[in-house]
Amino acid sequence: MTELTPYELDEVGAQKIAALAYIHEAWEEARHDGLDVELIAHAALFAALSELVKTYGEDAVAQLVKSLPRRIQHGDFTVNRTKQ
Repeated sequence: MTELTPYELDEVGAQKIAALAYIHEAWEEARHDGLDVELIAHAALFAALSELVKTYGEDAVAQLVKSLPRRIQHGDFTVNRTKQ
């Protein structure tokens, strides 16, 4: 696997930020329409995981999912975390 140049890393980061903005916009629109946050979250997880399976296969996604408990406990998905 080739390493990305700093420019390519910046571009990937910018694309990730843009993608997240789209997801947040759709999330807020669904909330505005009265959908329950838990249902939106489950639908988003299903959409994300099924797309990853389609792209990378079940085994690769299963490996990714195995790393999630550690990453969640590490705070990788915690937004607006206060440091103690």
